[in-house]
Amino acid sequence: VQLQASGGGLVQAGGSLRLSCVASLRTFSRYTMGWFRQAPGKEREFVASVLWSDGSTYYANSVKGRFTISRDNAKNTVYLQMNSLKPEDTAVYYCSANFASGYYYTADVYDYWGQGTLVTVSS
Repeated sequence: VQLQASGGGLVQAGGSLRLSCVASLRTFSRYTMGWFRQAPGKEREFVASVLWSDGSTYYANSVKGRFTISRDNAKNTVYLQMNSLKPEDTAVYYCSANFASGYYYTADVYDYWGQGTLVTVSS
């Protein structure tokens, strides 16, 4: 199983980026998909998730209203649209997959992880 994240880069504060994650999962539609991030010297933290069952979305308070998670089951892809980026959003962003579960907030419930893509927001 592979989760391939892409779309990271360097952007100025206030700018936007769109991350993508393509998953080689046969039953992608049955996976809750999540995005986490890890800044230097910090713990990995939850960013957003989209449930497999009904497409409900959840966000960390720090990104609510600025980030949007979405999925395209036909393309086995999950996206993270990031707007109004701030320097504190700088981190490596990881996508993750959690089979047929309604749990989404903690990293330990996820079965598969991508390799991460670096987002750097300059002030």
